[in-house]
Amino acid sequence: MQHTAASPVLEVKDVVTRFRTQDGMVYAVNGISFSLNEGELLGIVGESGSGKSVTMMSLLKLLPMPPAEIVSGEAHFEGEDLLKLDPNKMRHIRGGRIGFIFQDPMTSLNPVLTVGYQLTESLREHLKMPRKVARQRAGELLELVGIPMAANRLNDFPHQFSGGMRQRVMIAIALACDPKVLIADEPTTALDVTIQAQILDLVKRLRQELGMAIIWITHDLGVVAGIADRVMVMYGGFVVERAGVKELYSNPKHPYTQALLRTLPDMDGDRSERLESIKGQPPDLHHKPVSCPFAPRCPHVFERCLQANPLLESVADGHELACWWDTATGEAKP
Repeated sequence: MQHTAASPVLEVKDVVTRFRTQDGMVYAVNGISFSLNEGELLGIVGESGSGKSVTMMSLLKLLPMPPAEIVSGEAHFEGEDLLKLDPNKMRHIRGGRIGFIFQDPMTSLNPVLTVGYQLTESLREHLKMPRKVARQRAGELLELVGIPMAANRLNDFPHQFSGGMRQRVMIAIALACDPKVLIADEPTTALDVTIQAQILDLVKRLRQELGMAIIWITHDLGVVAGIADRVMVMYGGFVVERAGVKELYSNPKHPYTQALLRTLPDMDGDRSERLESIKGQPPDLHHKPVSCPFAPRCPHVFERCLQANPLLESVADGHELACWWDTATGEAKP
């Protein structure tokens, strides 16, 4: 099927994921819907525990089941619903048509296998490449992600690479089968700022060269500003705001998004100004959500926020918001 420029490559509807634990049910993801267009970079931001990673791991069936269960939802990709695929078909898509970069390259790479083996494994599994061809391609992939003397490093083990280089290896593995979608789960968190900047530049360059769609999960709004087309803000397992990147930064409407932006350092600001932090604690996901999840920490909270959770509604072209408070008028919505 030929796609037009703005047709969705991935369409997710109403995904609900819970965990059965000894302490009771954990309501981790509570009806998440979004679409990802061809070639687009969608940034997903929110604090730890907001449901960002669990949503993506649900789509690729990467969660241990039990305790996890995907209660409902659809995820349409290349004419199939990912949530209905059997494990065999899922394996074929995962690492093939959809690449995944995990947070910590040291735990994601196998320490006892060479980097060359780990790269050729997916090429031989998904693309049925002969060993020699796969090895040559593995060298090209390491070169693509900026590892010097790439062909000579195929026999090295993960511990022989620095943290930043290991993350590059992870990106090379995720790109090996030329995926249609790349999901990156906080891939720069464990790296220092200079290496972080290099990885972000690398992703920008690869995206231009390869034209794939990317979902970038992070808790850092500063990272997303430079790379995303659209941003989706999550809190307590819900989407609370979604907009184009420029619109979100210049006109944030949800009190949580506004609070997140206030925690960023202002490059032109007064050095003596203290950075703000968001007061209060993230929501306890053991309680079935009925009110707005941000209500206990929100400066604008009023009666209605505690009684019902607002739905995501369009407030401007391409800008959606789930909030009972009208930030423009500074009053509660009628």
